[in-house]
Amino acid sequence: MKIALYCRHIREDHIPVLQNLLDLLSKKKIGVFVYKEFFESVWQQIKTRSGISTFEKHEDISTNVDYMFSLGGDGTLLDTVSFVRDLNIPVVGINIGRLGFLANIGKDEIEAAIDAIAEGSYVIDKRTMLELECNKPLFGDVKLALNDVTVHKKDTSAMIIIHTYINGEFLNSYFADGLIVATPTGSTGYSLSCGGPIVIPTSENFVVTPIAPHNLNVRPIVVSDSSVISFEIEGRNEQFFCTLDSRTEAIDSSYQIAVKKSTSTFSLLRLSDHHFLETLRNKLMWGADVRK
Repeated sequence: MKIALYCRHIREDHIPVLQNLLDLLSKKKIGVFVYKEFFESVWQQIKTRSGISTFEKHEDISTNVDYMFSLGGDGTLLDTVSFVRDLNIPVVGINIGRLGFLANIGKDEIEAAIDAIAEGSYVIDKRTMLELECNKPLFGDVKLALNDVTVHKKDTSAMIIIHTYINGEFLNSYFADGLIVATPTGSTGYSLSCGGPIVIPTSENFVVTPIAPHNLNVRPIVVSDSSVISFEIEGRNEQFFCTLDSRTEAIDSSYQIAVKKSTSTFSLLRLSDHHFLETLRNKLMWGADVRK
């Protein structure tokens, strides 16, 4: 068995967590591919180096990796989409960040997670991804998003107008700071902070959520994930932003963008005793008495 370990960066006080993870993998004779840029930043601080190789891109793990570990928070886990793409490699999210909604395996559960993988006693959640299409080159050859696709005004410029269509039928012209198309996975992220609903991961839906709309009667809408959602954008400024999860590129009004459900899914590994509704209650503190 071989795993790929991805991490953006790590705080000094989390080095023991990394060391523990590498020690456990070495003990079980599991080969490790560590993201090269990260490994070069920490290799002098770790003791276990035997059996470690490095990777830089999708092609490096396409044929010889069984699992990918994400060490960080939810943003770190979202980065792994660019590496796993359509490979269906299960991703294990170990949380050393803040919220940890997707990366919900705690630091004290690392050994239990490795044991569960060795024994095959885990669950794979197949998460829907979005795929972007555009009339111009955009985001290179990785056009997938696990959380959301957004179009957004640039910096402090005036609001923009997003003419939005569902399966070619006109939906609305949003006068707003931007617009979010979120998957069920992404419904607990940016979309939620903009007033969008929480959608259960197994729901076959997308959420279209305006960002700070000028018309306060405009509300988020839930549509079938079989829909193709397309945009035409205009505004006073010449440039806007388009994002795929945490990746951002500048666009202008000549870009015609459409998003649809990807034929590929994201394989999120969770422990058998971890459940979405439990995570929802715990992370959002539902039922907690905040007066204490």
